[in-house]
Amino acid sequence: MKAVYFNRHGGPEVLEYGDLPDPEPGPGEVLVRLRAAALNHVDLWVRVGWPGLDLRMPHVPGSDGAGEVVGIGDDVEGLSVGDRVVVDGNLSCGECVFCRAGQDHLCLKWHLLGETVSGTDCELIALPRRNLYRFPETLGYGEAAAAALVFLTAWHSLITRGRLTAGETVLVIGASGGVNTASIQVAKLAGARVFVVGSDAHKLELADQLGADVLINRSTERDWSRAVYMATEKRGVDVVVDNVGRPTMASSMRSVRKGGRILTVGNTGGAHYEIDHRYLFAKHISIIGSSMGPRSDFDQVMALVVGGRLHPVIDESFPLEEARRAHERLGAGHQMGKIVLEI
Repeated sequence: MKAVYFNRHGGPEVLEYGDLPDPEPGPGEVLVRLRAAALNHVDLWVRVGWPGLDLRMPHVPGSDGAGEVVGIGDDVEGLSVGDRVVVDGNLSCGECVFCRAGQDHLCLKWHLLGETVSGTDCELIALPRRNLYRFPETLGYGEAAAAALVFLTAWHSLITRGRLTAGETVLVIGASGGVNTASIQVAKLAGARVFVVGSDAHKLELADQLGADVLINRSTERDWSRAVYMATEKRGVDVVVDNVGRPTMASSMRSVRKGGRILTVGNTGGAHYEIDHRYLFAKHISIIGSSMGPRSDFDQVMALVVGGRLHPVIDESFPLEEARRAHERLGAGHQMGKIVLEI
């Protein structure tokens, strides 16, 4: 099969396009002929590498994918050859205490597809049946791949972990990334009033199209936490979605109301930062971490995507063999939504 892979860590130049052995489905597994994959920031981090990351080379990146079933292993039910399926990138053992409780995203042997095991930037992949969701022809392969990880992440963070309710206010830090465009839509679907802080007018225009109620341009509003404070009549928002980290967390803590929640699923701007502990206890702030979500959330949110109530935002599509260009675009931070690889 054709695949994008790397044999050493580094910049986009380490990505190669060539042939790797075809996988075979084992018991409980399904062989999928992938038609689309989608990029996430984790693809860049894994490609560059970090201390302690020990990958089996060559490594195929990619956590998102969609295609059709071309082979079925023993003991598989509910899928047939030709079915269109989208990939849930949470790899779990199915047997530990968390898996048995329906919390497979907390599995004791958890892996993210494309992070610590080879992923979806390839023509063929064998995956457990539980990691595949069947969808109809009304949804394109690229749309399905672009939706999977970010909508699961946004849904689990806002709805399951954050317990967002109708009438609350939500501040999303960032206007155009995959998780943020998903978070805006999920918050609006839940009946929230959505504030968005973006880096420029062009990206805020996208947030406006997605239904954001209040737009704050941080290139002109340097103290955007004060702008949030004033726009909420000096109350603050109920919920902040901060997936940036180091550059924004202090302002997020100033933007949230007393008794409010800060949700975080990532750290695109840096993992390590200082917290003024006084904000935590004086304002009764809850900081809630979240990563991906269980299969039950994946099924629920993908049904909303298939039903047309949530819409993946696609920035640009590249052929699989041009994955270097796709990585360069994601690394530059100019994308408006998800970057898709056509396979």
